[in-house]
Amino acid sequence: MDQERTLNLLGAMALSIVDGLSAAVEENAGHGGETPAALVTLGVEPGLSINALRQILDLSHPGTVRLIDRLETQGLVERRAGADGRTLALFLTDTGHERRKTILAERRKPLQAAVNSLTADESAQLTQLLEKMLSAMTTSELRAFAICRLCEEEVCPGDRCPVEQKYCQMVNP
Repeated sequence: MDQERTLNLLGAMALSIVDGLSAAVEENAGHGGETPAALVTLGVEPGLSINALRQILDLSHPGTVRLIDRLETQGLVERRAGADGRTLALFLTDTGHERRKTILAERRKPLQAAVNSLTADESAQLTQLLEKMLSAMTTSELRAFAICRLCEEEVCPGDRCPVEQKYCQMVNP
């Protein structure tokens, strides 16, 4: 019964955080859905192809093209020639980078509200548990990108990211 209650509490916490994150990032992205994740992802991975972004966001190709069309019309994203000459590479504009910063700053607020009641020791324990859980959830490169699609890479760079570390262990056993 304790395990079931723990799972229930985790589900309630996850839903509460997702609701807060969605409201915060959608308001600042100007759109809901995968718009915020597209802006954050392109800020970390400039030059992605539409197909790569599609896979990370788990969207259809036409849906991703419509998303990029909308972001380009808003002056947030630009298309450039890809490395192989057959694909297009996606890059944030200066306005897109500013919007990304705003999304990430607003994303932090509901997360901070969730951990404000913890002591420093509890916060350190939570960090260790989250690292362990995220590592266990990393099962492929695509899953790693999906897990981190709204992350602040600046505060959790690859050498400290449990998802990146797990993926590297999978690729280089």
